[in-house]
Amino acid sequence: MRSSYRKEDVCLLLKDITGLVEPQSAKERERQIQSGRHYSEMLPIEYVPSSRYMEAYEEALLNYASLTARAVGRLSDRIMEQRGRDTALVSLARAGTPAGILIRRYILKKYGISLPHYSVSIIRDKGIDKAAMRYLLSLYHPKQLLFVDGWIGKGAILSQLKKDMAAYPGVSPDIAALADPANVTELCGTHEDILIPSSCLNATVSGLISRTFYRKDIIGEGEFHGAMYYGELSDSDLSYAFIEAIEKEFTMENPMEEEAAKGLGIEEAREIARHFAVSDINFIKPGIGETTRVLLRRVPWKVLICVGHEKDPSLAHIKKLAEEKGVPVEPYPLKHYKSCGIIKKLADM
Repeated sequence: MRSSYRKEDVCLLLKDITGLVEPQSAKERERQIQSGRHYSEMLPIEYVPSSRYMEAYEEALLNYASLTARAVGRLSDRIMEQRGRDTALVSLARAGTPAGILIRRYILKKYGISLPHYSVSIIRDKGIDKAAMRYLLSLYHPKQLLFVDGWIGKGAILSQLKKDMAAYPGVSPDIAALADPANVTELCGTHEDILIPSSCLNATVSGLISRTFYRKDIIGEGEFHGAMYYGELSDSDLSYAFIEAIEKEFTMENPMEEEAAKGLGIEEAREIARHFAVSDINFIKPGIGETTRVLLRRVPWKVLICVGHEKDPSLAHIKKLAEEKGVPVEPYPLKHYKSCGIIKKLADM
């Protein structure tokens, strides 16, 4: 799979489907998804950020690089303590890929150990890429594999992973995540809902690759799940600018954080769904990262901002996106999260 990442940073176990699939608008994809088509059978047209939004991204990178770097360091230390030098990092494409690169670089810098790093596809309701798992298990012992993601929203992908790993004895279903506001894993950099600046953008901060794709007429038996390469966006590629901005903030000492909020994020998501009479829990997207993704590639109904965080600078890009797309923003007493995106029902579109 082509990407703008260097080979030593990551090996993408994906099939290059560039030119085989026509990306569709958010409204068209939403119509098809809510009519029963699976989201992984389509690709979105990548949102081109406005200059005002890019200013918000640059500001986020400036203000939150050190917080992200501390999460990377804390998580990397935990990985070394719990898993050790024989670990093979397996990031979940695409949001997990820059996180995996940062973890790999931190461990190399602090411990002098060069961990292998791969990126694979996992798709809600369809599961992990079986071809990628066969490939990895031909190279590594099951206990060596460690899945990595950027952040955890409700924990749906973790649930999917736990289900899938029943078929792979010895492979841990745990996810090492930079941020876990859902409170579902101890193998995280923080339980706070922090702004990880890479969540603000799509392909241009992810090696110029699309989100992952699976449709049987394109992905044959035994082939890796697919992704598209956006070579035409190379002039706007910020993938390494992001990596290097975080890397500059690495510190070798990472103090423990405060205790996480009580309860699980999925319980809060269910409460939000009940409050707003949303019948499908998949329409509730809590957390800064998930709210951003709803605004970038779905059709949002509204955005919730945690009461008391209305002026939080880590939410500036969310408010700018919502304003540009005409999405209402309202305060709500969130417990685990700073924001939550709610997808619009098809009947309301």
